[in-house]
Amino acid sequence: MIDFRSATSLTTRPLTMADARAVYELAAAQEQHDLGKIEIEPADIVADWQRPSYDIGASTIGVFDAADLIGYAELTAPDRCDAAVHPDHRRRGIGTALAGWLQRRARELGSSVVGTPVPQGSPGDRLLTSLGYRVRWTSWVLALPAGTTIPDRRPPAGYSVREAHPDEYPQVHKVLEDAFLEWSVRDREPYQDFLAKSVRRPGFESWNLRVAVDPDEHVVGVAYVIMAGDPADEAYVDRLAVRHDQRHRGLAQALLVDAFARGRGHGASRSSLATDSRTGALTLYQKVGMVIGDVWLNRAIDL
Repeated sequence: MIDFRSATSLTTRPLTMADARAVYELAAAQEQHDLGKIEIEPADIVADWQRPSYDIGASTIGVFDAADLIGYAELTAPDRCDAAVHPDHRRRGIGTALAGWLQRRARELGSSVVGTPVPQGSPGDRLLTSLGYRVRWTSWVLALPAGTTIPDRRPPAGYSVREAHPDEYPQVHKVLEDAFLEWSVRDREPYQDFLAKSVRRPGFESWNLRVAVDPDEHVVGVAYVIMAGDPADEAYVDRLAVRHDQRHRGLAQALLVDAFARGRGHGASRSSLATDSRTGALTLYQKVGMVIGDVWLNRAIDL
């Protein structure tokens, strides 16, 4: 399936859900080496792989040295992918071979481009640059540092921010998709995939889905909070969206500070999120006291 340079002892095979823990440990080892910290969660992989629309066997490949998983790649969508190589096994041609596999698989699915996020200046960034990948967009990880006073941002009169009710989940999905598809070029996420990645994600609690509702109790804004870490001490705002006709009323800031406060109430000493250059939302987060930390580049290549 893959040819490796000077690595004849290596084997490959498609992955299964039973490999999720090994993939997490591999990706965590790469992050620890390249970032000095681990940001990925085991639940990230499980939630993504359990989407009904996702074919794990057709979309993943693992590289093994005997029984050890030392490299992997997955096509998470026709034009988006992730990959990792264990730091102890670099310079064996594994990363280059995985990039080639991802390009071939994306081309088979009819995609004209494929890209992946890499920390700016990391070994992965340098490898993809050498392979001809361009920067598709820039992402920033922002944090509300520990001990920072959470600002007071109340919703406008008649509006409220609260936990989403299960019968509101279809509205939540619609608000998120309508907002994200304003700038993201992809197919609409199926509702069951949304549930798999949110309410069916391991560790989900009902308070994690926050909504802003108008005076008629219609959902007009959403914040999805993930408690990250082991133990869970970071409130990560995975998604934030406000309906187009309800913007410029302070709802996004009200949802953000609510997410920070709820996370702190559940043991988080730190709050964070990520945004990218497609959204134009960077200044919104800085207005509530968030500061830029890591910078990631989505590097892509035309097929």
